[in-house]
Amino acid sequence: MASTYGENLRFTIFGQSHSPAIGVTIEGLPAGLKVDMEALSSFLRRRAPGNSPLSTSRKEADLPQFLSGLVAGYTCGTPITVTIANTDIRPQDYVSSRSIPRPGHADYTAGQKFGPYHDHFGGGHFSGRLTAGLCVVGGICKQLLEGLGITIAAHIRTIGQVEDTPFDPVEVNSTQLRALLNEAFPTLSSASAADMQAAIRSAKAAGNSIGGIIECACVGLPAGWGDPMFGGMENRISQAVFGIPGIRGIEFGSGFAAAGMFGSQHNDPFSTDGESIRTTTNHHGGILGGITSGMPIIFRVAVKPTPSIMLPQESVDLSGEKIQPATLTVGGRHDPCIVPRAVPCIEAAAAVAIYDAYLQQKKEERGWC
Repeated sequence: MASTYGENLRFTIFGQSHSPAIGVTIEGLPAGLKVDMEALSSFLRRRAPGNSPLSTSRKEADLPQFLSGLVAGYTCGTPITVTIANTDIRPQDYVSSRSIPRPGHADYTAGQKFGPYHDHFGGGHFSGRLTAGLCVVGGICKQLLEGLGITIAAHIRTIGQVEDTPFDPVEVNSTQLRALLNEAFPTLSSASAADMQAAIRSAKAAGNSIGGIIECACVGLPAGWGDPMFGGMENRISQAVFGIPGIRGIEFGSGFAAAGMFGSQHNDPFSTDGESIRTTTNHHGGILGGITSGMPIIFRVAVKPTPSIMLPQESVDLSGEKIQPATLTVGGRHDPCIVPRAVPCIEAAAAVAIYDAYLQQKKEERGWC
């Protein structure tokens, strides 16, 4: 299924933006793992709509309801199913998008694939609303990885042309990352945060939207996790990341800048203190040959501007016998910038990919594969 991810940790996301509920079913988590519900709810609130004047006015509590898989707060080894109610729905805002596809959305392509049966209300199964399910799994995995000494956090690297201070790819640490998790608008520079918020407000006032870049760091991983070729850590993370609507690109380490470097510049020299091995730089972003090197994993993702804008847009009307040009003004409630609420989604994607690789590593160590 296209809505299922993972090899060892497997989960399937279900529901639509304006269906009674959305949710996720998780398989592969070992029995006896503690799930901190308060920490999970706090993580989900970072993504939930309606918690900021810079986000959509749709208000959802996003309280996870565990239907199975937990006993007294611990995993019991059976599939975990979690639902999240959709309470603040207004499907009437999307009547026109059935016949007039919204530019930048999946209305047209979904209609071509599923015909008249596609649930187009709020984007249906293609909506960013579905990332709540990803954040349930990712929030659990983040807790489990913290227990292994692995910390994951992201910050807003850019909004439009406004830049934040980048992570130090060698020295970034768990203390710095945990501090970011407490920020309502996660940046390393408070001045950048103010300028970014001003850029979002300006786009909103103009009836427009704006995109940006999110940078994520994962520290504490040992060397040796992952596989070559199609099982590499970049592959695992990228597959999960591209399950998030609005992602247009991803790069690891120096990324596309490596194309303009010499090998003598891009190669990371190895060093040792007599016990451990590190690299003095981290252009490889913590991954070599698809396998973790023990250095921080650093990657960045490009997030497109929200396609739902208040400005008139050119489209086509599919309701008649003949296709006609049409001008569309999108209704509904939308984020002028999805980047801030996408930050925990990126962390969640990294967490599920890394925990899946961890489970694979444990199987290999025990000779189960």
